[in-house]
Amino acid sequence: MNKNPYEVLGVSRDASDADIKKAYHKLVLKYHPDKNQGDKAAEEKFKEVNNAFDILRDPQKRAAYDRYGDAAFAGGNGASAGMGGNPFGNGFHFDMGGGAGMEDILREAMRGFGFDGFGGAGRSSGPSQQRGRDLLDEVEISLRDAFFGKTHTVKFSSNVKCEKCNGYGTADGKPAPVCSRCHGTGFVNVQRGFFAMQTPCPECNGLGHKIDKKCPDCDGSGVVHKNRTIEVKIPAGIEDGARLRLPGQGEAGMNGGPAGDFYIDVRVKPDKRFVRNGSDLIMHIDLPFTTLALGDEIEIETLDDKKLSVKIPSGTQVGERLRVRGHGMPTGRGSSFGDLYLETGIIIPTKLTEKQKKALAEFADKKSNKKSWF
Repeated sequence: MNKNPYEVLGVSRDASDADIKKAYHKLVLKYHPDKNQGDKAAEEKFKEVNNAFDILRDPQKRAAYDRYGDAAFAGGNGASAGMGGNPFGNGFHFDMGGGAGMEDILREAMRGFGFDGFGGAGRSSGPSQQRGRDLLDEVEISLRDAFFGKTHTVKFSSNVKCEKCNGYGTADGKPAPVCSRCHGTGFVNVQRGFFAMQTPCPECNGLGHKIDKKCPDCDGSGVVHKNRTIEVKIPAGIEDGARLRLPGQGEAGMNGGPAGDFYIDVRVKPDKRFVRNGSDLIMHIDLPFTTLALGDEIEIETLDDKKLSVKIPSGTQVGERLRVRGHGMPTGRGSSFGDLYLETGIIIPTKLTEKQKKALAEFADKKSNKKSWF
């Protein structure tokens, strides 16, 4: 069974990426095989620490663990589950970034076990960068808001790039020198029989670079936690369940990595007067029997507060839908709109005068010998 990664690293569930990385580096130095040769307990602890960090540093794996616990990685740890397909189910999407090839994917999976399955040191690509976490918010709007569109204000807090050091984590705000031992990869190889075990570089603590003097504002992490406000434009005609994406508005990346994205899930509340069907609207109207039978002209009010005069043809049946073109929802294609449908019902009078009753009785008597009334 997987151990709780938060407990292994000694951090809380709401710990920031910087806090998780700081705790990881501290424990890696403590239990590193180079400093604990022959100590099996330290070796096991070292593996636990790496496994925990592998889960918590990845936004998707972390989200899966927070939601499902150990069940998210049934059959192994975060890396081994990845070897057998998508361990998170259909609700998650893998993005290796940068058009990674199969070699890159396998190498990342093997790193989860602590091995470089290709027996080499891997490619040196400068200090390891981490993409920032994606963020998600949900907003509920009225059908009227969906018709006109609106601007939604989101207030939240997240990691952002440290302005004092430009995200480099250095006191002078310049890129830190590449680590001479790992050449910027953040990993070193240690031969273990057939495999070459790949472990975080003890010289730079897996960062890929060495910061001699840390930025006082972010303590070398390159990011700070701040309150933020984003204005999100919800387009006219948006449908229930739509997801909006704001590129680069998520959490800041580590070591100069790109920021994540911000997503907004839009929910449209049911309306009392209108039912939506794609870009069309349906409105139920109850009419007197005489209006349905003889025809008439009525006035209705549309979703956008327009007064419309609609002709009811004589002989209109109960449940029939009358089409009013161009008064539905915006389609998103230029200035075009769907249609409005009036679904007819009938008003049955509850109080009739003797004269009205007599007239209806005479009408019914004339129709009694026919097969159908209406």
